[in-house]
Amino acid sequence: MSPPVAPYSGMPAIRERYAAIFRSLTDRRHALMLVFGFSSGLPFLLVFGTLSAWLREAGVSRTEIGLLSWVALAYSFKFVWAPAVDRLDPPLLARWLGRRRAWMMLAQCGVAAGLTGVAMSDPTVFLPGLIGFALLIAFASATQDVAVDGWRINAAPPDGQAMLAAIYQLGYRLALLCSGAGALYIADFVDWRSAYLTMAALMLVGVAGVLAAPRLTEEAPPPRRRSWRAAIGEAIVEPFSDLARRKGPALALILALIALYRLPDFVAGVMANPLYIDMGFSKSEIASVSKVFGVWVGIAGAFAGGVAAARFSVMPCLVFGGVAAAASNLMFALLAVRGHNLTLLTLSISLDNFASGFAGSVLIAYMSGLTSPAMAATQYALLSSLYALPGKFVGGASGLLADKFGYPWFFICTALVGAPVALLSLAVWRLERRAARARQEPEPEALVREGAG
Repeated sequence: MSPPVAPYSGMPAIRERYAAIFRSLTDRRHALMLVFGFSSGLPFLLVFGTLSAWLREAGVSRTEIGLLSWVALAYSFKFVWAPAVDRLDPPLLARWLGRRRAWMMLAQCGVAAGLTGVAMSDPTVFLPGLIGFALLIAFASATQDVAVDGWRINAAPPDGQAMLAAIYQLGYRLALLCSGAGALYIADFVDWRSAYLTMAALMLVGVAGVLAAPRLTEEAPPPRRRSWRAAIGEAIVEPFSDLARRKGPALALILALIALYRLPDFVAGVMANPLYIDMGFSKSEIASVSKVFGVWVGIAGAFAGGVAAARFSVMPCLVFGGVAAAASNLMFALLAVRGHNLTLLTLSISLDNFASGFAGSVLIAYMSGLTSPAMAATQYALLSSLYALPGKFVGGASGLLADKFGYPWFFICTALVGAPVALLSLAVWRLERRAARARQEPEPEALVREGAG
């Protein structure tokens, strides 16, 4: 008689994992993360894609638009002042709100002020003035990102970061819906000034989130009598050296992967709206397809990335997301060849936004897992600055490249970045698996003691 067949033990574990995913959706922190994601995402297009459409319509050249994208470098250098957000209390506000929420509130007021200034500017009369207000928006928005990231990482354990990242991406992309489609619709039917004033008013959503969020446990600010050298060493050097101690030689590959991972998106994104304008699409068509339909597709991609990372682990999803996001730029090359074709525009934007949303959620979860809770804001700011920095620098030259080689070859070149991204992802995955096995194996000294016992 054959022995009874043991039931398959994997199904209950799988069901429990999915049940945990769905239970987590009722967590209050996720509702707050949705609001903070919205507040973080609202300013981005207003100094990036939407602003490029306004400038192109005003007659600013593609080369100048590409160079003006360097305003967004503030997002890439936020690690410079992130230690202050991690360690210092803003006067007055910190007593009322706590450090993280005080920095969020301060930054949100700065974004609203900058948006109001842009609304009152005219690129055809005095372009430097508009650039100055755009810089204020970028600086305040980057500061808000540092504070929000610190709050998010401290608010949940590592195994909860993937779903928080997906919720954050949902709020972020809803904000892109407002600052992209909403701003374009208002500009089409009213004017650009009204569009930017409306966006400034929407920053009140973030203020409401700050007031509703619980005050997290925070470290006390450093004593004032310490030497400035000791303060700098603890606030700036220690977070970076902590990463190096924990990751060892693998850190170089990890940083290279992060630096290249979203490069195709950032570089192609600068020229996306100018491409639509030059292909003859109206602002309403761009808003409907790119900024409404495309955003919902991106939200679906972000949730798919969050669920996939929770179900299959982060590393395989990181490989898939990086390759898919880069390859989707080939559709824009085809669009540039075919010209005004609304069906092809819809398909191109759908593939690009789904892949970008998927890759974004997975990358956020991966970088969050690299940080230490006590230094979360500074370390995450360093990592997120690194992934944005190459794209911002190369993006500044995107207009020159598009002018010289044309749109088709420009987008093909951005897609080719997917090859080194795939190789780096696989190499880091292999190192992570090797490190995990090493942690599970007992040390030789422990084996000797066990045998002697």
